Amino acid sequence: MSTTAPLRPRKAQIDRTATALFRARGFAATSMRELATALGLEAGSLYSHIKSKEEILHRVCFGLADSFFAGFAAATQEAAPVAAQLRQAIVAHVRVLTHDSAASAVFLHEWRHLSEPARSEFLALRDRYEGAFRALIARGVAAGELHTPDPAFAALTLLASLNWLPNWYRPEGKLSPDEIAHRLAEQLLSGLV
Repeated sequence: MSTTAPLRPRKAQIDRTATALFRARGFAATSMRELATALGLEAGSLYSHIKSKEEILHRVCFGLADSFFAGFAAATQEAAPVAAQLRQAIVAHVRVLTHDSAASAVFLHEWRHLSEPARSEFLALRDRYEGAFRALIARGVAAGELHTPDPAFAALTLLASLNWLPNWYRPEGKLSPDEIAHRLAEQLLSGLV
């Protein structure tokens, strides 16, 4: 995991604007000139704030990875039943996804554009996070709290269901992020309990 320092206001504005463009157009189709125009800057002056658009992609991907790990750690730190920990891990995952749905969409789809070694580091983090869900579900099966013949398949199904959220979630929608989180947790856990 990376530790990210707070961004200066201009850099944060650049990141937000770039993230929205990456979500709408894709990382590869978004040019530095387009980003500069969206910010009301000359293309050359943008480089006084950032080195490349990949720098932004790196910050988005690794920053969200940090948030996902922190949420999972908080959800599983107490000595609660495994099913309760899994419920809280689902809620934490949804909260990260809904906190910034543009960044979540970029995290889930645009990571492929990271250069090495960042891409391999990102994939290792993703595998470790999925592994944490697999291990939690396997512990629940061993304790008799959860029922599935294949904890790895259950973890992938659960995460795939959750990770579709940025495709349909709208902050102005009728359900709050917490309502969505609790409904998804209830729906997904009912198949395992």
